[in-house]
Formats: sequence, structure tokens, C-alpha cells
Amino acid sequence: MNLSKQIGTLLSAMLFSALVFQPATSQGEVKLPNIFADHMVLQQQMPIQVWGWADPAEAVTVTLGSNTVAAKFGTQGNDKTRWTAVLPAMTASKTPAVLTVKGSNTVEIKDVLIGEVWLCSGQSNMEWTVGSSTNAKQEIADANYSLIRQIKVPRVPSTTPLDNFDSSWQICSPETAAAFTACGYFMARKLHTELDVPIGLVNSSWGGTRVEPWTPPNGFQQVEALQDIYQSVIGRTPGTDAYTQTLSGHIGSLEKWLAEAKANLHGPNSVTASPAFPDSLTPFKSHQDPTMLYNGMIHSIVGFPIRGAIWYQGESNHGEGMLYFEKKKALIGGWRELWKQGDFPFYYVQIAPYQYGSEDPAVLATFWEAQAAVQQIPNTGMVVINDIATLNDIHPPNKQDVGLRLANLALKNDYGKSDVVANSPEFDSLEVQKGQLLVTMKDVGGGLKTRDGKSPSHFEIIGPGSGGFQPAKATISADGKSIVLTADGVDEPVACRFAWHKLAEPNLMGGTGLPVGAFRAGELPSFLKSLPIGSEYKLVYDLDLSTLSKDIKYDIDNSGDVSAFDRIAYLLDLTLNDGQQRQIFVSMNAFTDDIKKVGIPTVASGAKFQQMVESMDVYSNAKDITTGSGIATGNIEFWPSNYAPENSGSVPGAANVFDFGDAPGAPNEGYGCMQVHNHGAKQTVFAVNNWKSGNGADIGIGNSPGETKDWTFTANAGTYAAKRLQVLVRTK
Repeated sequence: MNLSKQIGTLLSAMLFSALVFQPATSQGEVKLPNIFADHMVLQQQMPIQVWGWADPAEAVTVTLGSNTVAAKFGTQGNDKTRWTAVLPAMTASKTPAVLTVKGSNTVEIKDVLIGEVWLCSGQSNMEWTVGSSTNAKQEIADANYSLIRQIKVPRVPSTTPLDNFDSSWQICSPETAAAFTACGYFMARKLHTELDVPIGLVNSSWGGTRVEPWTPPNGFQQVEALQDIYQSVIGRTPGTDAYTQTLSGHIGSLEKWLAEAKANLHGPNSVTASPAFPDSLTPFKSHQDPTMLYNGMIHSIVGFPIRGAIWYQGESNHGEGMLYFEKKKALIGGWRELWKQGDFPFYYVQIAPYQYGSEDPAVLATFWEAQAAVQQIPNTGMVVINDIATLNDIHPPNKQDVGLRLANLALKNDYGKSDVVANSPEFDSLEVQKGQLLVTMKDVGGGLKTRDGKSPSHFEIIGPGSGGFQPAKATISADGKSIVLTADGVDEPVACRFAWHKLAEPNLMGGTGLPVGAFRAGELPSFLKSLPIGSEYKLVYDLDLSTLSKDIKYDIDNSGDVSAFDRIAYLLDLTLNDGQQRQIFVSMNAFTDDIKKVGIPTVASGAKFQQMVESMDVYSNAKDITTGSGIATGNIEFWPSNYAPENSGSVPGAANVFDFGDAPGAPNEGYGCMQVHNHGAKQTVFAVNNWKSGNGADIGIGNSPGETKDWTFTANAGTYAAKRLQVLVRTK
């Protein structure tokens, strides 16, 4: 295709896109988007904005009740056919009204109610229906609420903002309720019962979706941490400076190439390939890409008056930690700016405990912390649901309590029900006392208590020499506002954490029954100071790994002073060239009673082990390591010989690659392997291989980023600024 045809094709595609997404008008006929349709609910106590399309020569009027207003054209960008009319605010009414729009034709929208309207958005737990919820059969049979209505926005992603969608309002009844958003319906039912007004639900949700596609470009623009996403979006948006500059550059490259190609058409020189179309100009394709669902499922309802929004999403972003907080700032800020209703209420659900495979249990806890941080944004509120989870199902079917808790946030904050306790108890302060911690909570709702009458569960504390976080004994204070934490072996606690595990279903709650969400507080001791070295474990061998050679000579050798021992531990401390430290401490029940065989497995030591180990504890300052105590899926591979990738030890999950299950082989004085693994997490805990090669040895914590997950053949020892291995035991 020649240059003129390429450019022509591109322009034709852009023109086609523009035509597709403009609403059709026929001979000046007045049209409205489908958000304005029979059985709809309009927001009370706010100016009611109505819009549509017609020939600009038309005199369009909009009437609702006793109010009639003239529409104004040219209200949105270059679309001269779009008109907008703003009706005065009205009080709630259960009496059906007719919205009439007149131009060259007349459009009547019947059975219009005035009440409270909420936008319901997010992923599958918001899309989850009444028909799939707990006690669904009875809930559907009882759903005789004709003043509750829903409109479901279809699942349509788009690279450009759409002005309409194909759907209609549904009146709640036993015939329709099964398809309603469950969270939205149960919230609406509570609001309707308490307020005695119609409730409208605009359900724009899609299972499995990330937060980025729901976010408009202006949202990303507002958040400094997300400028890379913003630049990616505007770079793909025709008409922006970024798009024009990149496209102009590409056209220039094509023109230059075309001239060279023509010059060599009959000449002796070969012609290079034509310049590729820039990836930065390529339109997004996936519904998971930034702005795609805002364009297809939110843009068309922006401006439709709402009281606020409810949101249930995060499972698809749960591995991002505090970055999710930045993305929620973009979503909320972007929506609020476009709606022009100030800081409208935004209430959301903290996702539930769930297995998430072999993932580090702290990943979800860190995400819960990010979700809780969203409450720093004005006029937001979070629902905690760790008491109604289903650990083997990412979709807890109990949406009744979710909807009730969302409704209570709105009742308290937006509808003047000051006596409603809507917030879960939250961490307020931490006091370090002698031998214990005092955790004070706020919003305790009459006083802290537990659902089962037992002591509060899922508290952990840490201090110097404690060996990481340890389970704590928790006691609720007499006034019900504080909790005292102690633990055996933690003589000087300095920090605590609560429910810090993906499967945590803690029993602590406020006096009204609302559960307490995950949190952590206090200043952690340095990683090394937190280890039980000296108090529990005694040093046997200390080796500067920069001195590795065939003959291992420990800097410290206390093996002659050790008698009986019941646990063995390893501390590997690596300093990268940028100064960053990766440290790991792993201990396990003794796999030998010979102290000479617990160090590096040389021929001289006679050490050779390929076996499972019991009750493995792993602590690390590296975030990619699966940590924990009493791990039942530990195994070691210690030998001085060569080895092959075959899984001769029948380690569960190992493959025929160098990973956590290999096969030792001849010669006995060979490559050498010292590896500790957590095969349950499919992870190398640490590895020291091929030590006789000195700085050409293989050393690493966690899985190697290369092809061999156990660091075999990486020859990376020389890349560390410092590296040290300590071997310790717990004596009987």
C-alpha cells in the first residue's frame, strides 16, 4: 500500500469511528439516551439534567410535572446536535409522572419516580445477582418492591466515549429481582424501608475487571503516581498534542522511506522494511485497558443526577499494594470532576479473605491496608466483610449484610440518621508498655467484643529477638476501647499487626457487630534485631561468602561447643551493589544429629541430604518471599556432587528443570548444591551452589529470575557487594 493509501485508510477509520459513536438523528427528530426511559427514578433535591439530540434548528422543551424548561444546544464539545435542559430540583414522589420532550416530535417517558439514585459499579461481586445470593429463592419471592428500579448497563468496552447504551429500567418484582445487583438491591431495600422513597440503581459492573478501565483520562491526570498511564491514554487519543506529534513523526518516516523505496525501485540496492506503526498510537483492545469501560459503560451516564456511588472491586488488582490507593484516587476524583456534583458519596467494600493459590499470605493483607487508606479521600466509607467470607469462593454469597452495611453508611452520612453506627472499629493509637502493647480503637460501637465469646484472635506482635511476628494473647480492656497484647518470647514488643493473612477471619468486632479490618502499627525492629539469635539460636558457623572455595574455611566455627540440638537455622545476608539488602532466616526441625553436617555440604563433611523437613519457619525482609511459621512443605537438597534437573526425590510440583526437585549424581566431588525450598509455594528459599568457583558460585534468595529457579548456572556470586552465611542451632 502506498503512502497516500495508508493515510487515507487511517483517516477513513477515524471518520468511521466518529460516525459510529454519534447518535443518529432523522430529519431533526428528538432523541434521548436510554438512561431516560420508562420506569426510571430521578434524583430528588438536585437539579435534574436531561439531554439528548435533535436538529439545532429545533425548539426543544422538557416538561416534568409543573416544570417546563427550554433546552440549549451545543452543550458538549463540537456536537451541535446535543441539547441539555436542567429542571429544578424536586422532592421525592411515589406518584408516577411523565417526562415529556417536545421538538418536531414528542417523546413521552412514563412512570417516572423521584427518589434516591445510586450508581453501582465494580467487578463480579457488584455484578453478583440476587439470584445467586444466600437464600435466593426466598429473597426473590419476597421482592415486591415496585418503587425500587434498576437499569443494567451492558458490558461494552470502547476506545472512544459512547453516548448511549442499549438497556431499559426494570421494576423490582419476583419476576425481575433475580437479575438485580445483589449488593445494590439489598442496600436499596434498606434505604427504601428507612426513607420511604423510591430507589433507583444504575448498575454498571463487569466481573473480573481491574480499576483502570473504569477510570476516565482526567482521573489519571490528577494523580502524579499515574502519569505513565495518563500519557499512554492521551498518546492514543486523536486530537491530543501527543497523538498528533507521534503521528506526524510516523508520517515523516513513511514519506522518507517511500522516497528511498521509489529511488531504489529499479536500482541495485535492497529496500528496508517500511516503518512500523507506533505502538503508542495503537488503540487499546482489551476491556481491561485504561479508560475502556469508562468510555463504554460510564461516560453515557455522566451528568445523570445521582446521590452517590457504591463500589465493590479489587480482586483483580489485589497484588498492587498501595498503588491501588493511587488508582482509587484517580477513579473517584475523575468521576467527581466529570459529574460536577462536588464530592458525592463513594462507599466501597473491602474484598473478602480468599485463598489466592500459593500466594504470600501478606499480599492480600497489604492490599486491605491500601483499601482502608482510600477513606482518607473526603466523603468515602468502607465496608469490612472478613466475618462473612467464603475462603474457597471469591464470591461470598451473603450479599445481604454487604448491602445493609453500605446502606447504613449512607443513612448515617447522607440521610441524617446520626444514631446509626455504620463504621467498623478502626485502629486509633498504639502505646508501648513494659512487656506489652496497648492498642486503642475508635468507633467501637458500644465496646469491643468477640463473635464467639473467646479472646480476640489474629493478633501478632514483634520485638527484638522475637524471631519475627508471634501470635499474641489479646485481652479487651474493661472499657471496651482497647486491647492488651502479650506473647511468650516477646519480652519487649514494639509493633503489632491484626488479621495479616489472606485467610484471616478474626472474631473481633464492635458492640454493634461490625467486624474489625486488618491493620498494623508500630515501628518494626530491624530484620536482624527481630531474629531469635542469641536468645534461642546459637551460632555454629559464620562464613563470608566472598571467600568461597573448594575448601570451606569458616570465619567462626563453634561446632566443637555444641552438643544436642533439635532445630537448625540458616541466615543468609546479601547486599546488592546499590546497597539494598536481601536477608532471610529459615529454621526447621533437625534433619541430622551430626553438627559437622549442618553447614555447606562438602565431601569432607560427608553431608548429603535430599528430603522433606518439618516445621519450617521463614522470615525475610524481601517482599517476594513466602514467609510463615510451621510451614509443612519444606525440603532441602544438600550435596557436594553434580546434579540433574530430573525430580528423583519425588518432590510435589517439581518439574524436569532445575528447581526444588533435582537428582544428585556423579561425581561426588562435583558442582555442589546447598538449597532450601518451600515446594508448597514453588519457591527456593535460598541457594548456595558451586562454591568451589568462588565469585562464580550461584547464590540467591527466593526464585532466580532466570531459567533455573534454584540459581543453578547463574554464576552470580560476584555481583553482590557483600554476602554472608550463618548456620545456627537450637540446643536442647
